[in-house]
Formats: sequence, structure tokens, C-alpha cells
Amino acid sequence: MRTALTSLVGCRHPIVQTGMGYVAGARLAAATSQAGGLGVIGAATMSVTEMTSAIRKVKERTDAPFGVNIRSDADDAAERVEVMIREGVRVASFAQAPRRELVARLKDAGVVTIPSVGARRHAEKVAGWGVDAVIVQGGEGGGHTGPVATTLLLPQVVDAVDIPVIAAGGFFDGRGLVAALAYGACGIAMGTRFLLTSDSPVPDEVKKSYLAARDTVVTTRVDGVPHRMLSTPFVASLERSRLVRALVNGARFKRLSGLSWAEMLREGRRMRHGRDLSWAQVLQAANTPMLLRAAMVDGRADLGVMASGQVVGVIDDLPSCRELIDRIIAEAEATLTRLAPPREPPALT
Repeated sequence: MRTALTSLVGCRHPIVQTGMGYVAGARLAAATSQAGGLGVIGAATMSVTEMTSAIRKVKERTDAPFGVNIRSDADDAAERVEVMIREGVRVASFAQAPRRELVARLKDAGVVTIPSVGARRHAEKVAGWGVDAVIVQGGEGGGHTGPVATTLLLPQVVDAVDIPVIAAGGFFDGRGLVAALAYGACGIAMGTRFLLTSDSPVPDEVKKSYLAARDTVVTTRVDGVPHRMLSTPFVASLERSRLVRALVNGARFKRLSGLSWAEMLREGRRMRHGRDLSWAQVLQAANTPMLLRAAMVDGRADLGVMASGQVVGVIDDLPSCRELIDRIIAEAEATLTRLAPPREPPALT
């Protein structure tokens, strides 16, 4: 199935695995790319050294193209860009809005730039900077998300920009891929569906929580901006005693990360920039990585947050990345065949 996405990045299938923090490491990204999709390392929660190691591990496991996702507002973002260029990474994506100078540096080096957007105006802005494509995530997606459904946002962006558009938010099977193509997208990006694979490093107990879940909730009480996650007693507790819990979690994250209180507050202020956040939210934003790590690495579903798209309610298995991608492509081909008009019988002479 050839599309503008497969031509742009060189993958076999128009399916992207998103760069999820603490989930999308070398193991998951390599398995996705080896299966024909585009694997993406979620480096926003890694140090530069860890990111470099993950890139090299993927290169050891596959010759297929892959990407790296970074935070453009990080103090070391420019250093990370240079590492990506030096290591020959094919695709760069961004966990936060990209910076124009970073996009320019990556493009000058021949790296494909694909930022994620949640609004038409954001797509128009980065298209004006010369990015190669955009991932458009509707409100159904997990993690940080906007209020507009994919079925409304996607056609708006497709009509507004002249670059390839990848659809995200609510996708998990071949029917969704065909629907995205019908809207004018060149492929789909999935997070929750790849998190729930046998190649995902998420602990089994946490995967069980996802498979048993049927509800998600969007809250601003994690880091001050809308965040879709599984509805759990811990998330409900965030809706109460915000400052006390922020201080407790901040102390735990301080021990985990080795950051000083001053460094944590600087991180919080950077995340606060351009947002109307209370100081409780600022501190909570600064230690959000600890909350994610508690579930995704330590297996503590009771003490962490579990970002999730609404598709979690229809997922009930843990295939390998290859099994998942092969299944999606087979479903898409079967759907296209079913939709094709019947052929007229040859005329009798």
C-alpha cells in the first residue's frame, strides 16, 4: 500500500507508532519498523545519552527507517538535533510545538520533519516553516489532546495544507486506515494500539489494566493541559488535594531524577510558559515524568498515570507489532475490495 507517507520516509506500510514516553524505546520502535511501519523512539523522557543509545540499538536491529521524538522546549534540544543528524535518523517529530530554527537545521541535514498538531492553524503555521508532513491528532487520542474529533479536524487540515497529513486519534484497525485515506490522509499514527502489543516494554500488570479498561477521562490536573488517560482512583485523587499531592509527587520525582528543587521549578516554569497554570499545576507539570514512569516502567498502576486513547475500550489482545501491522493491512485490503464497485460482465457477441 503505497502512499505519500511511504514514499516520504521509505517505510513499507502507512502506519506510524507514536513516540510515547517510557514506552517507545528501542525495542518497540525497532519491532514496528522491522514489521514495515515507522517506529518512533520517544526520547522526550530520555537523557541525551539514553537517546543516543536507543538510536544505536534500533540501528543494530533493523535497517528500516525510524524516527525520534523530542521536546523542542528542552534546554538540550539543539544538542539532541545534532545527535539525530550525526546518527542518521530518518524522521524527527516533536512532543511539544517545534521551534522554527530546529526544523530548519533538521531539513538542511536531510532529516524528514513531522510535527504533531491539534488544530488547523497550527498545521498551517508549521507548513509555512517548510515541515515535510504533519500528524493530526483528534480528541480521541491519548495523552495531550484537543477537543476536536478526528473526523472533523482531519478534513480541515487536509484541505488547509499542501503537505502529507497523517491521521491520529481513534485508529486501531484496517477499516480506520481506509477511512483516514478516504479523508485525504496518507496514513495513520497509533499510540495505545502499539502500547498494547507483546513488543511493548510496559509491565504485564499495567497492560492488564489497559485491557480491562473501558473508560478514559480528560483532565488538566496532571500538568495543566488536557490529558486523556485511563479513569482510575489515582486520577480521581488528582482532582482533589492538588497542592499536597503535587508536593509529595515532586519530592518523589526529585529523588528519582536527581534534580534539585530549583531545577524542578525551572522545568515547571518552562512548561508553564504560555499557559494559565497555578503553582500547584506548575509543580505537578514538572514531575509528570515520574507519574508516567511509575506505571509504564515500575508497573505501579495504582501510583501512576496511564495515558490512553478512547480506542482502549475496543482492544482485547496483545499481538506482536508484525502481527498487528499485517492484520491492519489485510483488513484494509479486504475493506477496499468490499467497497470496490462490482465489475460488469463482458458483453455477449
